[in-house]
Amino acid sequence: MARFTASTRSDALVKADRMKVWNVLTDPVLLPKLTPYLAKIVADGDHWRWEMVKLPVLNLTIAPSFTEKMTFEEGKRIEFTHDPPASTKERAAAEGWYELRETDQGTELSIDLTLEVELPLPRAAAPAVNKVMKRVMDGMGDKFAANLLAHVS
Repeated sequence: MARFTASTRSDALVKADRMKVWNVLTDPVLLPKLTPYLAKIVADGDHWRWEMVKLPVLNLTIAPSFTEKMTFEEGKRIEFTHDPPASTKERAAAEGWYELRETDQGTELSIDLTLEVELPLPRAAAPAVNKVMKRVMDGMGDKFAANLLAHVS
């Protein structure tokens, strides 16, 4: 097993009220409806289990799921860090944050996200796997942004 990582960072102006955007980002039922490849989120207090659909990675098909400890600074910032239950071994993880800043034109939304996944592939496959992971993350981000804009407009 080898661990593979991909990261993304983006900033966007969302022409909507900051609290309207905040309400979307903190809704574990709505987020999967707006986010491609995200099947569901199971929220248990400040721990959210993110469950993805099956994704092709080279000659494998994976359905990653991971538990995140969510920290909320009302209306301004969401941080998440991988924190699985003690008796659980998760082969995927996410780390990052969302930040919202109110402007005259709407909400500046910044996102920083790193995903890791453990796969039964040789470490030498890293360039190909990381490329696939990055392509999927970028596609998810683009589609989520479009869906978010449509939802809050």
